[in-house]
Amino acid sequence: MSVKYAVIFEQAKTNWAAYVPDLPGCMTTGRTLEETRGNIREAIQGHLETLRHFGDPIPGPSS
Repeated sequence: MSVKYAVIFEQAKTNWAAYVPDLPGCMTTGRTLEETRGNIREAIQGHLETLRHFGDPIPGPSS
């Protein structure tokens, strides 16, 4: 089953940031937008794996 979460990207003066509103605490940064896209994919995967490991519920996407 494939689930898609909305990701917010923000450009700062010297880097990019990304976060997932449906996964509190799931965020990352990168020097470029492309790097940040890869980083947030890894962050989502790690976040979900951690939730599963501790038996916490996996939030569904709200948008």
